[in-house]
Amino acid sequence: MMNQRVRGTEASVLAALAAATAIVLVVVAGGNGPRSATGAQVGPMLEVSRGCAGQNAEAEQAVDGAYVYVAWIGCGGIGFAWSADGGRSFSRPVTVPGSAGTGRYRSGLPRYGWDPAVAIGLGGTVYVCYMYERNGSVHPMVAKSTDHGRTFPLVSAVPPPRGHNWGDRDFIAVAADGAVYVTWDYGPSLTPRQANVVIQRSVDGGRTWSGIIPVSPGYPSHGGGVAAPLLVEPDGRIDVLFWTLGGGGARQPALPNGHDYFTSSANGGRSWTKPVAVQPGAGTIGNQVTWIDTALAVDATGTLYATWDTQRPRRDIGWLSYSATHGASWSPALRVPTDHISAEHIMAVAAGSPGTADVGWLSDSSGRGYALYVRPFSVRRGWLSKPLRVSRLFGNPAAWPGDTIGIGVRRAGGGHARPRLLVSWGSAVSGQVSQIWFAQVTM
Repeated sequence: MMNQRVRGTEASVLAALAAATAIVLVVVAGGNGPRSATGAQVGPMLEVSRGCAGQNAEAEQAVDGAYVYVAWIGCGGIGFAWSADGGRSFSRPVTVPGSAGTGRYRSGLPRYGWDPAVAIGLGGTVYVCYMYERNGSVHPMVAKSTDHGRTFPLVSAVPPPRGHNWGDRDFIAVAADGAVYVTWDYGPSLTPRQANVVIQRSVDGGRTWSGIIPVSPGYPSHGGGVAAPLLVEPDGRIDVLFWTLGGGGARQPALPNGHDYFTSSANGGRSWTKPVAVQPGAGTIGNQVTWIDTALAVDATGTLYATWDTQRPRRDIGWLSYSATHGASWSPALRVPTDHISAEHIMAVAAGSPGTADVGWLSDSSGRGYALYVRPFSVRRGWLSKPLRVSRLFGNPAAWPGDTIGIGVRRAGGGHARPRLLVSWGSAVSGQVSQIWFAQVTM
């Protein structure tokens, strides 16, 4: 979802960087950080977007063994960099093919690709998804790489059923059988903006795509669903957590406004279970929220973890809830950050070892600017530590950091190695220009 703060800086984002594939050491800000009470240690901050002129924001990432992939809005479109050594160093950033600016500008839509997402498929195939507007049609694009992100020879459009439509935030996931799924926010017309969560599927590696299938109820006029992260479990079940947003979306959404809902499909997305509200008693997500206020993860036992933050009736609060019943019921909402001020919390979650999860969030709650925080959780033991600040440097609160952060866990490689939490985020640590940063936290 495009944040209002980015639109005044779009011209500066259009400077593209020449593609290169050699691994390089990137800027390190600060040395090793302090250990927390639980023994977690923060590694150095790496500037993944180094060399991309203009604003860089809205990081997403995927982890596949020693390979780490980060995509973001920047580099004249969608920026992308990869690491083959677990995040110790990254390639030079490149612009994902097909995402560069077209020179057009229509009704608030950007001139270049926006809202990136990353997924790993069979044999380490990398898929980068993003939104794009072309000839009055707004829809996702999917770029595919079979050489760990060095090249993207295939770029395909995920077509809407009609042109002159509204579209926004995409997410992507790949099943064990190779099927690729994309969720996004679709409206049949640009004005009024009628938001619906829809899904489309590819069974030929992203070359062609099915028609849209509604996920949120009330399609097409009263859906009210936006921002729907998804995952595919080993048995092929598709899990989706979507957020209902009235006001600028559906005027009378089919579900109560301002909450996150869980639904799943056991038949490849053709039909969906009745949506279950994830702890609506915790509060309501405000209509004016401009970041992505929903995230979903699953561990090896099938326990699901959801994060979001609310603005009413109390001040902005980030939450975690988990489900051991495949989403049929959810635990009480657990407060994640410990601050008590009205500051945004851009939440994300990654599943750790069975029964554990790591929650991350980007916030300017300190009063010093944006910083990234993490906190580990155990279903059996509760919170394992107080919030741990990962950022060495605070980002300018006037510079847009993006609507999402990247988060993932790299599993231990045997012996006494401990799993590492990998995080990426946008932050303008010097001046007004936002960069993409990456760090590891040894858990």
